[in-house]
Amino acid sequence: MKGVLLVNLGSPESPTAKDVKPYLDEFLMDKYVIDVPFLLRALLVRGIILQTRPKKSAAAYAKIWWDDGSPLVVISKRMHEKVQKLVDVPVSLAMRYGNPSLLSGLQELHDKGVTEVLLFPLYPQHAMASTTTILELAEEHRKKYFPEMKFTIVPAFYNKPDYLQNLADSIKGHLEGYDYDHLLFSYHGIPERHIRKTDITKSHCKIDGSCCNTPSPAHEFCYRHQCYETTKQVVKLLGIPEGKYSQTFQSRLAGDKWLTPYTDVQVNKMPEKGIKNLAVVTPAFVSDCLETLEEIAMEANHEFKVHGGENFKAIPCLNDGDDWCKTVSNWISNWSNASSISKVDVEKTVA
Repeated sequence: MKGVLLVNLGSPESPTAKDVKPYLDEFLMDKYVIDVPFLLRALLVRGIILQTRPKKSAAAYAKIWWDDGSPLVVISKRMHEKVQKLVDVPVSLAMRYGNPSLLSGLQELHDKGVTEVLLFPLYPQHAMASTTTILELAEEHRKKYFPEMKFTIVPAFYNKPDYLQNLADSIKGHLEGYDYDHLLFSYHGIPERHIRKTDITKSHCKIDGSCCNTPSPAHEFCYRHQCYETTKQVVKLLGIPEGKYSQTFQSRLAGDKWLTPYTDVQVNKMPEKGIKNLAVVTPAFVSDCLETLEEIAMEANHEFKVHGGENFKAIPCLNDGDDWCKTVSNWISNWSNASSISKVDVEKTVA
């Protein structure tokens, strides 16, 4: 019997330091997020970051928290409900960090008799700190608790025509009636070393301005390439001219070289360049969350205006939009209706 597990990032149980602390501990102690030896990671996270960060993060979460809970979790549940109504196989929802957990999601499918699972990380672009950690934990749980299960993995869907059309249509709809000077594509940042670690050729990714545009097998897992390709294809669909859009990376930790240019730095410079009406879209996420609702829609908005900007529009993620849910359900149905599937055919069949 086939079933699907949708997996998103996750959230604290409440916008309080008491609940944010264990969530951050689980998140930051992940070896794929802060990829340094355990003792150094523990010293950094538990000895330094968790001494001050939970209170600050709780205050940020409090600004965006909804009456019915964390926006990311609430939106993910709404999406899950819509998708389940559109397909004929069981669909469960899990979060990589927090609840509902990955283990509980797999258990729910197991209890329904599911033995073939379509593992669906809700990330358009592949990254070590998002996709890989989901796949690794799911496999750990499978080996320990559900050895009879078989997994099919949904690959990064950054370049799938229906996803790109959904994204372009969403942007177009939200820009209607807004006379913007510039459209900024802001993606979540990651350390540059993560790009090199996921380079399966071990030599292609030099982050030198040309490697992302030079065809290579490395692009299958290169987050940076996939971000730029998403932007490139969406801009083409929307017919946005050169110079009226750009791409940046947000959310970085101090101490390492992260992907550049940085969103906050570029946003603050835009008013002096004559950009007074700015629109920002965040295509690394399919669900609005702290990084989109607080970091962009609130903080970047505020700083843009402090530096002379006039109007700022944060474009929502795809969330539980009908077209996006239909696309996801189509991918699921293509997979569930296939009598058999090989690794080679996964990308064609699923997405």
